[in-house]
Amino acid sequence: MDDIRFSLNGKDVCYEGAATERLLDVLRDDYNMKSVKCGCKEGECGACAVLIDGVLTNSCCVAMGAVDGHEIMTVEGYRETERFAKLSEKFAELSAVQCGFCIPGMVLAAEAILSSNPHPTEDEVREGLSGNICRCTGYNAIVNAVLNAAKEGDGLW
Repeated sequence: MDDIRFSLNGKDVCYEGAATERLLDVLRDDYNMKSVKCGCKEGECGACAVLIDGVLTNSCCVAMGAVDGHEIMTVEGYRETERFAKLSEKFAELSAVQCGFCIPGMVLAAEAILSSNPHPTEDEVREGLSGNICRCTGYNAIVNAVLNAAKEGDGLW
């Protein structure tokens, strides 16, 4: 057992478990972060996406020992921001949400895209979302939601 200290959605926490546990499992089971879902267990679908120090990361591929000293953001924390409000508004306006399974990962991918490039092209948005699989909505509505958020969110990112 190791003490692993990190920031989770802006709060300092200490995990007292095995450094080999998957971040995905610890976030869901120990910290009740249900937006982080187990989809493929291989880092291919984006259902378990989180931001680690602002970088989009598939938590199913990260051992707890690797997060010591880092900042982790899930949708539970991100939804408290003005940026989330703008993205959420655009996702709803453009019908970019259906079942919702992929949306936490898509929203965090959008944040990662827009925080590094507040005015992305359509191709850049598609590339940034490419690690996230959506089986319901299709990508056009999601891409358009991100592009519209960028257009109307001047100063947010």
